[in-house]
Amino acid sequence: MKKYVPNLITLLNLFCGCIAVFFAVHGVFEMVALFVFLGIIFDYFDGFAARILNVKSELGLQLDSLADMVTSGVVPGIVMFKLLEMSSTGGWSSGLLSESSGMVTWQSFKINPQELIPLLGLIVTLASAYRLAKFNIDENQTNSFIGLPTPANTLLIISLPLILLYQNNEILNSIILNQWFLIGLTFVSAYLLNSNVALFALKFKNWSFKDNAIRYVFIIMSLVLLVTLKFMAVPVIILFYILISVLSALGEKK
Repeated sequence: MKKYVPNLITLLNLFCGCIAVFFAVHGVFEMVALFVFLGIIFDYFDGFAARILNVKSELGLQLDSLADMVTSGVVPGIVMFKLLEMSSTGGWSSGLLSESSGMVTWQSFKINPQELIPLLGLIVTLASAYRLAKFNIDENQTNSFIGLPTPANTLLIISLPLILLYQNNEILNSIILNQWFLIGLTFVSAYLLNSNVALFALKFKNWSFKDNAIRYVFIIMSLVLLVTLKFMAVPVIILFYILISVLSALGEKK
């Protein structure tokens, strides 16, 4: 019976991801963040449960990636789509669809190129899929990651609408809703997901500070940033995560 426990936790991740997709499509970003966060928690604990119960399996590995593809692949792509839609002057309300007798029908195929720009946000989804596929066949990413993990990238992207909603800073709002900023972030995100940058994993084999110094420092700094900067802390934490990983890797080479 215990061999089914990790897979059940993984399915809870997928369940949360499906709900997050629904809210993302409707632009309810607070609920997106809630269910993505729950999904990421389940994503962490399914592997933890598999190690504790000693029931690791190939099925569990594949199921984990499929769940991550939704929670940390489809969802951030839709969120970026919605942000780009908000930033564009024409939006996505192009009148291509209309309701007639309760049915939705195509009225015209004349599309303003400006209205296609939000589709660039789905590059995040494509890059996430590619990263997850590479991760499944890479045997070197056990104690560290090569490239930005999809959950970290998802947290980065879903933090943007939360900053807009709760921090209400004119400068931040103008940056986040700048179309070129969002397009640039989309491509940077896609690059980081599939880059060769080595990043440490938050996996504790023991509780020794000496063996996990970088993890303890990162967790403490992250908590301090969250308390002081609130949602704005998330992009800063991701940047700090990349920086401290690179510096740590350089230190090990010396």
